[in-house]
Amino acid sequence: MKAKLMDFDKALELFEPVLGFEVHVELGTKTKMFSAAPNPAHPEFHGAGPNTLIDPLSLGLPGSLPVTNETAVRYSISLGLALGCEIATSCRFARKNYFYPDTPKNYQISQYDEPIAFEGQVEIELANGRRFTVPIERAHMEEDAGKLTHVGGSTGRIQGAEYSLVDYNRAGVPLVEIVTHMIFGAEHDAPELAKAYVGAIRDIVLSLGISEARMERGNLRCDANVSLRPRGSEQLGTRTETKNVNSMRSVERAVRYEIQRQAAILADGGTITQETRHWHEDTGVTSPGRPKSDADDYRYFPEPDLLPVEPSRELVEELRAALPEQPVARKRRLKAEWGFSDLEFQDVVNGDMLHLVDATVAAGAAPQSARKWWTGEIARVANERGVEAASLVEPARVAELQRLIDEGALTDRLARQALEGVMAGEGSPAEVAEARGLKVVTDESALVAAVDDALAAQPDVLQKIRDGKVQAAGAVIGAVMKAMRGQADAARVREIVLERASS
Repeated sequence: MKAKLMDFDKALELFEPVLGFEVHVELGTKTKMFSAAPNPAHPEFHGAGPNTLIDPLSLGLPGSLPVTNETAVRYSISLGLALGCEIATSCRFARKNYFYPDTPKNYQISQYDEPIAFEGQVEIELANGRRFTVPIERAHMEEDAGKLTHVGGSTGRIQGAEYSLVDYNRAGVPLVEIVTHMIFGAEHDAPELAKAYVGAIRDIVLSLGISEARMERGNLRCDANVSLRPRGSEQLGTRTETKNVNSMRSVERAVRYEIQRQAAILADGGTITQETRHWHEDTGVTSPGRPKSDADDYRYFPEPDLLPVEPSRELVEELRAALPEQPVARKRRLKAEWGFSDLEFQDVVNGDMLHLVDATVAAGAAPQSARKWWTGEIARVANERGVEAASLVEPARVAELQRLIDEGALTDRLARQALEGVMAGEGSPAEVAEARGLKVVTDESALVAAVDDALAAQPDVLQKIRDGKVQAAGAVIGAVMKAMRGQADAARVREIVLERASS
């Protein structure tokens, strides 16, 4: 049954939203968190077959023992520092006990009361210019679980499935979980703040080079906690936790939906159930998951097979000195370097394309050209398909496409057709252009012949051009472009039209 929703503005009149976020970042180390098995979050191992990146520890086999991945620890410290956190002088791992088919050991190695990083903050700048400080409670290291695929049924979830398949490739992937303190004062900006915060974490992770942070691949996932309390009340409401939201747009929509759903229940005298919830991208709603567990339910105790992690002060300061600039400062620098107007830059930011434009510029494209592709044709296709723009094409491919235009090998129209092929998986822009026969015609004799034919077919237009009405040449240019199937340089065609008309 579809949940009753309250108008968003009305909900904010009656209730104050309180937010909290848990963001999981898969680290791009070459091996897993506690074993030498290949890490599927590393680019070298993308696309590996199910259950091929495993070892005895990944499968929870008796006698297998964990060894902490030093690179993962360094990455975690760097992330903690970038979040403005204190770094622990000593911290321990703990066993988080729960029973599920994707956790073969029947426990997850995590951190409980001794995280690697704690008490930080992240500065967020919203589209309306408002600045917000998100308080970070902790960032702790842990391992990921495997992946279940539920087969049969209509939802892809366990309810109604005929059977489930388990892939242990992801079991043991290094994770950092970033947990915020409760966030007050977001008010009407709560949904946008959720999106902007996850975007800031993604930007920090990318700038550190510790993860690809591809949300559509699960490299970065957000659990969004939402509760409401009546205006003027000091007592906190019951929270829900929408799990594993894997796009920034979805995080924003999920927070907005939960505010509207909870407000409708509370206004009718109902109560909120403390539970996890699932976000459904296709319908834009959340649905109940399971009752939310508390720490006691997991029976945490110190991991007996691992020594404490004790990073030296020298290592911490070395990593601190290597930190990149913060997201807010980076945005201001890029806007100035690219020469974008306020509106142009805001379009890029609102579309969650700053990192895509930046990567495209780094690959050789001019800033305005990169912006045009991402906020134009690629954004249009992404909206039509209901997917993230980043999932459609790599920035390097966009830069290559623009290079072919700059070299005169493709027109804008032909480049859009080439892009269509690239997004369909037909190859690089050059390969698609070759296979589809999209290259610009540079044979002067063929262009002259086409222009002569067009002028002969439109003697009245020819006379207008000779009489000085140069704008009339547009009709001839259009005819030539049609005859050449768009594979001619319109500027060169115009030059030939004027030359031939005056001869």
